[in-house]
Amino acid sequence: MGAEDCPQIDRLRHCLSQLALLETQVRTDPLTGLYNFRHFAESLDNEMERTRRSLQPTALILVDLDFFKRVNDEHGHEVGNLALKQTAQQIQTHLRKLDIGCRYGGEEFALILPNTQLEKAMEVAERLRQLREQEPVPLPDGEGLPLTASYGVAVFTGGEFISRQEFTAHADHYLYKAKDAGRNRVCAPTPKRPADTEVSADEKRLLLG
Repeated sequence: MGAEDCPQIDRLRHCLSQLALLETQVRTDPLTGLYNFRHFAESLDNEMERTRRSLQPTALILVDLDFFKRVNDEHGHEVGNLALKQTAQQIQTHLRKLDIGCRYGGEEFALILPNTQLEKAMEVAERLRQLREQEPVPLPDGEGLPLTASYGVAVFTGGEFISRQEFTAHADHYLYKAKDAGRNRVCAPTPKRPADTEVSADEKRLLLG
């Protein structure tokens, strides 16, 4: 390969770089920098399939900003956009590298947590809830606008035959339970306790005669 081939190589590298950039743009929400719904749907399908094979659970957290329409109506869309970006930053800085944070649509976000039990996912949601509650949205006049969010948590263990849409609806059910209960809270199924396998003294006597 001679020197005359270098321009072709450079052009190829540039094309590959542009393709990678385009792929990122197609999967990213331009306002928040989180992944968009398309990437969410593909990723959740993939994680659910991984769970079916490995039986390692996948947790899903749906987030909805409370009274967000009021924020836009009273303070304008610029403040509303700032609230969305601030919430996205909170999500990005408090997730693991393997977790997937997405803007689900409007003022809703979705968090996919691979290899995560229900109790741990509830802890993550509660940590994010507290952060959202404690960090006001800065206003142009220097004041801070309090803003909270509601969280619905569900987990897929691979033992049940459900679709991505059904799994999402399960988390959405608990999100609306959080809203119906007064907002600014985390709602999830009651964690299952492991079966008690300890043998009692009476059972030992019966077994040993």
